[in-house]
Amino acid sequence: MLAYIGRRISILIVILFGSSFILYNLAAISGDPLEGLRGSTDPKVKNEVAALIHQLQLNVPPPARYFIWLKHLLSGNLGLTRSGNAVSTELGQAIPVTIRLIFMATLIAVVLGIGLGIVSALRQYSRFDYAMTFVSFLLYSLPIFWVAVLLKQYLAISFNNFLGSAVISPWWIAGFSVVSGIFWAAVISGDRKRVFTIFGIAGAATAVVLSFLSVTKWFAHPGLGPIMIPAMGIGIAYAVTFLSTGLGNIAARNSALAVVALGEISYFPTQYIFNKYPGPLAIFLLACVAIGLAVAVGFFFAKEDRGPVIRTSVLTSILLGIIILIDKLMKTWVPYVNTDAVNNRPIPTISESNSLLAPGHFWFSFLDILLHVFLPTIALTLISFAGYVRYSRGTLLEVMNQDYIRTARAKGLTERTVIMRHAFRNTLIPLTTIIVVDFAGIIGGAIITERVFGWQGMGTLFNNAITNFDLTLLMGVFFVTSSLAVLANLVADLLYSYLDPRIRVVSK
Repeated sequence: MLAYIGRRISILIVILFGSSFILYNLAAISGDPLEGLRGSTDPKVKNEVAALIHQLQLNVPPPARYFIWLKHLLSGNLGLTRSGNAVSTELGQAIPVTIRLIFMATLIAVVLGIGLGIVSALRQYSRFDYAMTFVSFLLYSLPIFWVAVLLKQYLAISFNNFLGSAVISPWWIAGFSVVSGIFWAAVISGDRKRVFTIFGIAGAATAVVLSFLSVTKWFAHPGLGPIMIPAMGIGIAYAVTFLSTGLGNIAARNSALAVVALGEISYFPTQYIFNKYPGPLAIFLLACVAIGLAVAVGFFFAKEDRGPVIRTSVLTSILLGIIILIDKLMKTWVPYVNTDAVNNRPIPTISESNSLLAPGHFWFSFLDILLHVFLPTIALTLISFAGYVRYSRGTLLEVMNQDYIRTARAKGLTERTVIMRHAFRNTLIPLTTIIVVDFAGIIGGAIITERVFGWQGMGTLFNNAITNFDLTLLMGVFFVTSSLAVLANLVADLLYSYLDPRIRVVSK
């Protein structure tokens, strides 16, 4: 294995530097940094041209200039931009912005896309399958800038106006109820009578909930509280148990419900800690305590085969902790919206943060960051998750026709065990490359999305480098993104052998 990794790294290094050599020379000969000065009649233009030639080393042929850049790179110096700033400084400012912009969207797209794709494959040729196929192709074909503009109009501008009254019109309630009824009827499916029954129940329940939110003006004063959180926690406990071990595993189900009970008991102490010691350290420590308690609960309830039980309790604890954190942010909503910096317009349409917001309030800053990333995350998720739906659906359908799946069923294993322990794991093998490369491509930025929402990330940096013929900056961006790309390929190769025991690397 070590010999294989060494060979792969050697090949990837050759690819990295070979591609950088080609890009450097193509970029050097494709543009003229002096073009804007050549036609000038200013008497000082000759001095400016001479200074720029000396600064950019334009008197050196591009192949030789590449090795000068490479020498500086190997010494840890990425060089200076045309404006005189260090490339490393520009990258250091842009990378965190890009990660904040794209990481969550990629993660959500992977989870939702694979989950819905698997459900679609298991219900092949059902109403839900046809609906997901239509939605996937529709979203896949939409241009990102058009989606972003629609989101800014309806989820920012219109929603901010809606918060003035926070009353949902009957037409919107009816529309959401119909969509909810269709969705749940398609997911659960069944014969015609069952479909219409589910449609009616889901639609009526949605109408009741939305009417309650409208009457109470919940959107203007959101919150979950100690009543809604355990109710949601019980639903999470049953859902996680069903997906992880099956509801027939009493120990897993009881451990998940015990975690929910502990979460309810710790609700007010947690809120006290949030208020008394606001900051990421408090959140991290509370998360560690919650996971530790979940592990202990799993050990207590499981007398044998503790792994699946502990996994169930830990996942329940994590999801419940996220809900409690969201509840805290909801309590921060009203004072945040009423600040002069926000002025009752909480959903922003541009930039990555509110510069007018007074510093020093952790929960205000945290909520502000989340609200600024809200629209770009939805835009990127809608576009990218469609691909995961199609990939995961097609891969699972192929896996389900394999001989070992039929053997597993013949052995008497439950359908949930066949799907989750046999089919799903092998479905991840071809998806691994796409997932790993997508996460590596996060640093590359999203040029169009950053431009629409006014973010200054890696995509904007790359665009500026091309526009201004800034070869040093372009190579700095390229080196970071290409290094992650080749590293992602190495990680994907290593994950193959972990996910599929049949894949083994033999050193030669």
